[in-house]
Amino acid sequence: MKNLSKFIICFFIFNTTLSQKIPSVNIKTFEGKTVNTSSFENSGNPIIISFWALWCKNCIKELEAITEIYEEWQDETNVKVIAISIDDSRNTSKLKPFVNSKGWEFELYHDPNSDFKRALGVNTIPHTFLLNGENVIVSEHIGYTDGQEEDLYEKVLKLID
Repeated sequence: MKNLSKFIICFFIFNTTLSQKIPSVNIKTFEGKTVNTSSFENSGNPIIISFWALWCKNCIKELEAITEIYEEWQDETNVKVIAISIDDSRNTSKLKPFVNSKGWEFELYHDPNSDFKRALGVNTIPHTFLLNGENVIVSEHIGYTDGQEEDLYEKVLKLID
């Protein structure tokens, strides 16, 4: 009975995030400009939102793996990746040099107060969401293991078919 209760609770929590639009929250560009998440758009194409931090090795591994094949993904599916740093404001000055050293070509934002993170119920990172062309969350995963980016890409391909 205990396991069934845990399953029902997990199922409910998981499914309450799926099939919802992303919340409207103000976050920052790395230059300090305020942007509202409701303005995220990709001309009706899928969007991947990945929450990460400087101290999160698996986050960086996931984003580096996506970087290696991102141009190909864009050519084939027009998918857009948006990476949201949840580092606190003390690390703001470190973000841009770090990202530049990695050569990441994603849209990059900073959620220094974790408002967007909280609004989406993110507790553990990396936490990655896949949105369809209407900005509705259709999939999400927590954590990263080598090759997981290929599973994500398969989901993107299913969205555009």
